Amino acid sequence: MKICLNNISKRYQQNWIFKDLTLDIQSGSSLAILGNNGSGKSSLLRIIAAMQTATKGSLTYTHHQQNIDPNALYKLLSYAAVGMQLIEEFTLSELLNFHFSFKKSIDQLSVEEIISILDMKNVQSKLVGDFSSGMKQRVKLAQAIFTDAPLLLLDEPCSNLDKHGIAQYQKWITTYQNNRTIIVASNDSNEYSFCDQQFLLA
Repeated sequence: MKICLNNISKRYQQNWIFKDLTLDIQSGSSLAILGNNGSGKSSLLRIIAAMQTATKGSLTYTHHQQNIDPNALYKLLSYAAVGMQLIEEFTLSELLNFHFSFKKSIDQLSVEEIISILDMKNVQSKLVGDFSSGMKQRVKLAQAIFTDAPLLLLDEPCSNLDKHGIAQYQKWITTYQNNRTIIVASNDSNEYSFCDQQFLLA
């Protein structure tokens, strides 16, 4: 998916977070959005995801030479962020089966195969609400990375992960890039070292 940002600006009350951002993100490329805390990385990612509106400017989305209505973008993206909520009353198996009942899995992976890749077979019948913060983050990443969508958006994906979890994330990204457009909002090189482009929010 190709994404064009045209003079995007975002203001909260009287404070401009960023102004007049123009950027072309080519289909199949990987981009890291960098910047200090408070620079607007997460806000920009949510604007790209059509979860928030820009104060000024416009975005255009193109997939297979067809323009995509922003209101329909959710069908073509997968997203993971630290603040995302999981249904904690579900077991891991129930949660992933629910998610992949309305989202197609990448490479036609089954839920059982995804749980195996996660290395979480021993907790597949455990309630997600009883998981540690690191385990929950791995589940959020699994829902995003293993969804077959042309646009993958990740906000600080390695938050709450230990060394093993970070290594898993890096392996999953390398294995399942699948020519998708990937955008990572981060300050941690462990999270975006695979990206072929960087964009700094000053």
